[in-house]
Amino acid sequence: MSRLTVIKAVLGPILRLLFRPRVEGAENIPGTGAVILAGNHLTFIDSMIMPICCDRPVFYIGKDEYVTGKGLKGRLMAWFFTGCGMIPVDRDGGRGGVAALMTGRRVLEEGKAFAIYPEGTRSPDGRLYRGRTGIARLTLMTGAPVVPFAMIGTDKLQPGGAGLPRPGKVTVRFGEPMEFSRYEGMDRDRYVLRAVTDSVMAEVMRLSGQEYVDVYATKAKAA
Repeated sequence: MSRLTVIKAVLGPILRLLFRPRVEGAENIPGTGAVILAGNHLTFIDSMIMPICCDRPVFYIGKDEYVTGKGLKGRLMAWFFTGCGMIPVDRDGGRGGVAALMTGRRVLEEGKAFAIYPEGTRSPDGRLYRGRTGIARLTLMTGAPVVPFAMIGTDKLQPGGAGLPRPGKVTVRFGEPMEFSRYEGMDRDRYVLRAVTDSVMAEVMRLSGQEYVDVYATKAKAA
């Protein structure tokens, strides 16, 4: 068995016991083939809880600092995070966004499930912020459908994304697949990219019930 299978088998029951996730709409995730899972991002544990709610392996981008630590602790963290489906990418450099986009494209072209947070970072206050257009580029470049999802309640268990989360109950809600084949070949049109991104974010907002803010989360954090 792969590390992903082993870790999910071991960690899954523990996470389910701690967070008692209520899963809605999991049948909307295709059992095979490329698919993009796009959702809101409230706190660090989102990336641990959402994958255990899916019947198939899910891959996602993570900061390379999680796998570059030294010593035994660093090696164990690298083994754990990559085993959970995280693909490390240096996102702080000038080409970090391009590297993340190309990594997602490769995963999708291999027929796998790729998760992305269009906001680009965790919400600073629990509201839903404007989506980055990378999600639109991915679906238009690969033809993969987008399954929107909402994490509900994780911010209450780990406020601010720091420290150990406390036990509680969360909901993971998946919406119906969205496809954008009508825009095929238009992945460089900024108006199309914005329209596709906004339609995905509108569905995430509907699923999550969050208040929407038409500002990038990174700008809100810097204010």
